[in-house]
Amino acid sequence: MSSHHDHQKGLLITAIGGLTLTVDIPLIRLADGSPWTIMMLRNATTLAAALVVWAVWRALSRNAPQLIPGWSGLAVAICYGLTGITFITAVFHTSTANLVFILAFSTVFAALLSWLFLRERPRLVTLVTMLVMILGVLIIVGGSVGTGHLFGDFMALCSAFFVALAITISSASGKDMGFTSLVGVVLPLAVSAFMVSGEGFHVNAPWWIIFNGAVVMPISFFCLANGPKYISGPEVAMFYLLETVLAPVWVWMIFAETPSRNSLIGGIILIAALVAHSLWQLHEGRKRRAALAVSHPA
Repeated sequence: MSSHHDHQKGLLITAIGGLTLTVDIPLIRLADGSPWTIMMLRNATTLAAALVVWAVWRALSRNAPQLIPGWSGLAVAICYGLTGITFITAVFHTSTANLVFILAFSTVFAALLSWLFLRERPRLVTLVTMLVMILGVLIIVGGSVGTGHLFGDFMALCSAFFVALAITISSASGKDMGFTSLVGVVLPLAVSAFMVSGEGFHVNAPWWIIFNGAVVMPISFFCLANGPKYISGPEVAMFYLLETVLAPVWVWMIFAETPSRNSLIGGIILIAALVAHSLWQLHEGRKRRAALAVSHPA
């Protein structure tokens, strides 16, 4: 009963995190400012909110996690920091659909990095999924040639790589990195503050980006970071797909930005491959648990 309750709790927490994350890009666009100003406000409010939550947690409990647990924590923080820079740059240099579809490619990078550094050889099904996803990304990027979106697509690909690298290092260390991704914003905050000091402060609706950094980012990152405690990796990955599916819908509704034909084709290929692979992983997980239950009856 407790296990079933924990699973339901994990699904609820991760669903809240995944749904909250879907409004990140629309809020960045609604703030209507220069990339460096948006980056500075988003990261400053995220860092402030994270430090307040951590300080309260530490005051109430001795079990508060470290902000940066050792050298591996520092590496993860730097990866998330680089993600913060490349992600905001991509928002301003490519379409929302291209960005979120290419970000889904982080699962391929994660599998490749785990293979290279953790010696976790992927199954044949995973390799086929990776090849299909590479095809999807090539279709999206191919459609960006001559449209001015190529640089933004490359930045989105860099974001996907840095996220995958952070996940790989976190898995290898086995440490609690719950706050590390939030503290990692120090790097993009410092870079953007330096740039804003030179070019000036440009934002027309700062309340959108302040709300994003102070509320949306901490809730989504905290919930998605805690999901794996209660549910499996494939289930968590399914909730990350909510942003891939819903963010272009919100942007279409608010800004009337329609994805290109190549972006839609490539995106559908990516989502179909990810959903199919996640369902296969869930099926394999259930089979293993059933086999364990038979070999070790209560």
